[in-house]
Amino acid sequence: MTSRSAFRWLPALAVSGLILASCGSDDGSGDGAASSSDGPTIAAAFYPMAFVAEHVAGDLADVENLTQPGTESHDLELTAQQVGAVADADLVLYLEEFQPAVDEAVAQNGSGAVVDAASVVELRPDEHDHAGEEADDEHDHDEEDADADEETGDDHAEDEHDDDGHDEDAEDEHDHADEEAADEDEHADEAGDDGHDHGGLEGDPHLWLDPTNLSTLADALAEELAEIDPDNADAYDANAHELIEQLEALDEEFSEGLAQCERSLIVVSHEAFGYLADRYGLEQLGVAGLDPDSEPSPARVAEVHDTIEREGVTTVFYERLSSPDVVQSIADDLGLQTAVLDPIEGLTDDTADEDYFSLMRQNLEAIQAANGCS
Repeated sequence: MTSRSAFRWLPALAVSGLILASCGSDDGSGDGAASSSDGPTIAAAFYPMAFVAEHVAGDLADVENLTQPGTESHDLELTAQQVGAVADADLVLYLEEFQPAVDEAVAQNGSGAVVDAASVVELRPDEHDHAGEEADDEHDHDEEDADADEETGDDHAEDEHDDDGHDEDAEDEHDHADEEAADEDEHADEAGDDGHDHGGLEGDPHLWLDPTNLSTLADALAEELAEIDPDNADAYDANAHELIEQLEALDEEFSEGLAQCERSLIVVSHEAFGYLADRYGLEQLGVAGLDPDSEPSPARVAEVHDTIEREGVTTVFYERLSSPDVVQSIADDLGLQTAVLDPIEGLTDDTADEDYFSLMRQNLEAIQAANGCS
């Protein structure tokens, strides 16, 4: 959590236009409604951030959700009014490097406090990036070994250089290593892993699918609001603890509801459910990687087919904000059911009357039905 006191001014005419466009923060619905309180204003980057902000702030602050219902949070482009809302906000709650448009608005125009969820909650690693790092480490280690050999065995290296047969063997090994590296890259392409795109974020962004992470975020937000509005510090703290109690109850529901299941594997359209899986002893298999828009190759689809048949999976999950076509095709091929598993990145027109708690409980019921939980 940091406060940013310095920001880059836009030309005077642009600033005045943004200020006029942003007069009055809205009520959290993103429709530009007038401010309903004289307290702090909070710009929340997307739905899970707005959910926490609304509960912790209560009636003491105004919260504007920058991501409209039905909009993919990854694809957010801010209007001039929303950029103005960021500029005017007493506090911005966001996930840095998840939505480039929000990052830019904060860096260029933000003058208030900033709470970055990624600095409050430890992100789980993106396994695909981690695999790449391991490969890089091995490559660096091999280079270090080669350098050491060169420094300590110059004479021996010259003798080997004179041996034409040995040189040919070395070239063959080098070519073989290149082929293996190419095969690994191709495998990553087939899995759809190299196409994930969550800005420059290093790690899995879907932290809110573990309720305990939102508890941590609520505490941090209450502390920041207490600094901005010290007269209401006790109220922010009380609101945060009320939310935390509800999140703890939800966490217990998941733990008990998924304790006895016939299967632990969930097959999903993209790998958004790592936090949920880690927390409650599940495994996820994504048709695509972390990027919901990446297209899986035929090889990846075949791999998913094999796993589904081997593990006795009955249901393939898709998401409301993404196309179900690939998932439906797999289900049709194998005679499976499909169901919604919501990553809760944002609301849709169909879920406008829902909230984080009701959507998480719908997810719980969907997993229980799919995995034979009792």
